[in-house]
Amino acid sequence: MTQSVKVIFWGLFMFNGLMAGAQTPQNTAKKEQKTIYLFSGLGADSTIFMNLKLPGYHKVYISWIPALPKESITQYAGRIKSQITVENPDIIGLSFGGIVAVEVARQIKVDKMVLISSVRTKSELNKVQFFFMKLGFYRIIPGPLIRRTNFLTYQYFGARSQKDKKALTHLLEHTDASFFRWALRSIAYWDNKVPPERTIQIHGTADRVITSRLVHPDYRIKGGGHLMVFNKADTISKIIMNYLSE
Repeated sequence: MTQSVKVIFWGLFMFNGLMAGAQTPQNTAKKEQKTIYLFSGLGADSTIFMNLKLPGYHKVYISWIPALPKESITQYAGRIKSQITVENPDIIGLSFGGIVAVEVARQIKVDKMVLISSVRTKSELNKVQFFFMKLGFYRIIPGPLIRRTNFLTYQYFGARSQKDKKALTHLLEHTDASFFRWALRSIAYWDNKVPPERTIQIHGTADRVITSRLVHPDYRIKGGGHLMVFNKADTISKIIMNYLSE
């Protein structure tokens, strides 16, 4: 697979996840639960988190808002943080959503944060991918290609079972191409060098979207690909609950 094709596939999942609106408690029991905010990958809905079990927590899914022309991730985070309405929140960030969560945590006080299949700093991202993104290669990617799945995308994102493939197809087919292009551009110029405090990082050893060898996570999930929050949710749920209960 050429580096340019890898950049396309890498951007695709970074563009899949955050279209569900913030949810509010439905009853008294939920109001008594502690709130945790979830930033999923670029563009898709919160179904990527459907297998994550966090008993005692009311999950609020942050929804993407339209990006402004040439807006940086830092500036974008400054606007999207308005969806967080509790003080000292707990946050989970997945893939590109983790990058946005890192920027949000630089602007508000966060109690604890969990990054899944994501990065703490720019140095954990592939320099070759940065190079192709700075060239503006993403601008020529047709919208239908962004939203299409095939054996290459299945392999790249680690979708092995029929459930995995169905989930990935659902995520990609709802991708907003213009937001996808903005995201790749903004990642190319992201320059965070300071790891966030009170944060753990969970990464799969088989992740091809964000190369495992470049990150230094607190927990490595053996055989986990970029979809591991979906297909290895039990293991990840236990890690998160242990961390939050400390």
